[in-house]
Amino acid sequence: MAMNELRAIEMFAKAVELGSLRRAAAAQGVSPQAASQALAQLEQRLGARLLHRTTRNIALTDEGQQFLEATQPALAALERAMQRVRAAKDEVAGPLRIVAPKSSFLPVIWPVIDAFCRQHGEVQPEVQLDDRIGNWVQDRADVGFRIGAPPEDGLIARRLFTVQLIVCAAPAYLAAHGAPGSLDELASHRCSMFRHPGTGRVLPWYFKVGTEVVSRDLPPALSTNDTELECEAVLSGHVIGSLSNLSAAAHIRAGRLVPLLTQHVTDHLSVHVYYGSRSAQPLRVRAFIDLAVERLADSAAYELSARELVTAEARGRKTLRQKG
Repeated sequence: MAMNELRAIEMFAKAVELGSLRRAAAAQGVSPQAASQALAQLEQRLGARLLHRTTRNIALTDEGQQFLEATQPALAALERAMQRVRAAKDEVAGPLRIVAPKSSFLPVIWPVIDAFCRQHGEVQPEVQLDDRIGNWVQDRADVGFRIGAPPEDGLIARRLFTVQLIVCAAPAYLAAHGAPGSLDELASHRCSMFRHPGTGRVLPWYFKVGTEVVSRDLPPALSTNDTELECEAVLSGHVIGSLSNLSAAAHIRAGRLVPLLTQHVTDHLSVHVYYGSRSAQPLRVRAFIDLAVERLADSAAYELSARELVTAEARGRKTLRQKG
């Protein structure tokens, strides 16, 4: 059924309810002429006259009475459905579909989801963690998180915080193998390499050299497609790794990892939250986005300042020299 036919049926029912086509036109926000034309087109489409009408009065024909009785239940059901959607849009309740990266992102996203569920117990989160760049429509996502730009056009992206790539080693590794003094010395160390779960490609290590970001492929002493396993291997002292601040920040601050070559830490990537038009979002989606921005935007919990990095590296190298 075309939209103009549905509006004509609603106009017909409203005219019978109010006893006047002019009053029905005012209730529907159209001119009397437009209402009369819509009714005439409906009657033409049906091949039957629905109303006897004069300038002051209307009356149902037999066909009009039958048509009204047949359409009223459907119109009432449609109105109830529209009211339910309007009510749901203004309630912080119902399903909330979230997509985010799998690698290193659980410690970032879970505190936000946990806090949101404690505030709004009627929300049912559906969380998909996946490193592939998905399809917004097929994933049926309400809110997404990604490192880098949003995955497709037509979405709104809000930057949250910087992603830093930091060369890290455990004190045990430094005691056994020493610390690299330059980028060139990395090739002689036991390096962990990350294999992207979505593409299968072994990723190089990235460094800032001056104002440029450069990459280096290094011989792997260990390779994995899981950031948690890689972080555990570095913490255990088996390898030296290029870890993101999402994985490494808390360990560096606690002294479990030592950042190295900190003058070459990159900051060319960022975490973004992305979503569709806010004007069409249910309240639960808007509320979650607002909480995510409040908790994560420029969060010091994940970003290490240049001073923190330099101080932690100096402390780790000093300890190494003292033991040596």
